[in-house]
Amino acid sequence: MTALLEVRNLTKSFQGLVAVNDVSFSLEAGRITALIGPNGAGKTTCFNLVAGALSPTAGQVLFEGRAIERNPPEAVCRMGIARTFQIVRPMKDMSVLENAMVGAFSWTTNVKEARSKAYESLERVGLAGKASARTDQLTLPDRKMLEMAKALSTRPKLLLLDEVMAGLRPTEAAGVVGVLRKLAEHGLTILLVEHVMRIVMDVASTVVVLHHGAKIAEGEPSQVVADPAVLESYLGAGFHA
Repeated sequence: MTALLEVRNLTKSFQGLVAVNDVSFSLEAGRITALIGPNGAGKTTCFNLVAGALSPTAGQVLFEGRAIERNPPEAVCRMGIARTFQIVRPMKDMSVLENAMVGAFSWTTNVKEARSKAYESLERVGLAGKASARTDQLTLPDRKMLEMAKALSTRPKLLLLDEVMAGLRPTEAAGVVGVLRKLAEHGLTILLVEHVMRIVMDVASTVVVLHHGAKIAEGEPSQVVADPAVLESYLGAGFHA
């Protein structure tokens, strides 16, 4: 099967500091892949390289077989890659629906089309019933879902999620997991950064582990959590899946 996304020997240096070091991995369509590792491992930098927010020092990012690593974020988004951010900042003077419409304007200037797609995206994350609400009325889980709905409104083929579970209670995180599974079942490919290993084990089909900017492991969750290098550098010797 041809990979939807291929990261080949990706490297990013900042004034001599190597944040991402010769990293390679690929994503199959319709799968959920988790990118894990300790703080400072290079996960968010890797996201930024895929999304076009940063240009690599070396290496390639191939999306549907096309090299995209020198394209700006707006072009990458129009190609079909959307991302969310760990710290959510909805536009407070706009309704939930209007916030979600912003993503749709990446591909249309038609307000009716944008509104329709935004409402559909809200339905997919369980927020349609709050479409007319102000964003300051939303709980943290709802704001997380709105961030995802904005990304879905861009009509992505690949969704990058940066610690979408951060700050959520276990029951709230379980609700997000349910949404992610449904999105993947309908063909969306997802790459997520996540620290909660219970979530990773539950939702991801593949796990990529970074440490000091380099990939130290890749495989099914059960394989990765048993890898001695992962236990030593990230999970700790006492970890039990």
